[in-house]
Amino acid sequence: MDAVVPTHLNARKRPRQARAAVTLDAIFEATIQLLLSDGPERLTTTRVAERAGVSVGTMYQYFPHKQALIYALNGRYLDKVAQDVEAVCRAQHGAPVAEMVDALVGAYWKAKTARSDVTRALYRSAVELDTESLIESFGRRVDAATSAMFESAADARFADLAIVNTTVLTAIFGTVRSAFERNLQAPLMCGVHKQLVVMCLAYLEAVRLPATADMRAGAQT
Repeated sequence: MDAVVPTHLNARKRPRQARAAVTLDAIFEATIQLLLSDGPERLTTTRVAERAGVSVGTMYQYFPHKQALIYALNGRYLDKVAQDVEAVCRAQHGAPVAEMVDALVGAYWKAKTARSDVTRALYRSAVELDTESLIESFGRRVDAATSAMFESAADARFADLAIVNTTVLTAIFGTVRSAFERNLQAPLMCGVHKQLVVMCLAYLEAVRLPATADMRAGAQT
């Protein structure tokens, strides 16, 4: 992600070859496994190296301490969520607003809840880290993707797209996080998911500009 990493949390190097990328994948997977089994308090770079099957020296080439490792893991997670949202938004360009909202809510909901144990472990691991830059970078990417998508809607225009887009994203992010943190049972989670779509569509219907002849014609084709 295009984030300004605090100096003390910087990774020492980035993988430039396929073999190095595989090593880094193994390190991240081992970190997730240990976070899930033992929590962030017991996590050490030595234990991660052992679980990943790499030497402590190899681990140190990438991450000088566990805070840098956890920061990089959270950055990787947010990058994947942003990629999922961007892909959905690109696929929905020119679609009706109702389809856009359904796809957007579904993509974000799945990204955050498909592996709820991992998401929860990452939340706990990042409590004491300065992740503001990561979150800001994630926000910029999602804002750009969703704004471009809504701007291309076949059946709606908005007077202040920036405010509308931010309001929709705030509603989605807040609702999904609340449902996740409350650890709702599956039937209730499914219901909240559906009602979130209804809520976003009702808001967009309330703030959309009156349909023009061109928009009505486009919606009929």
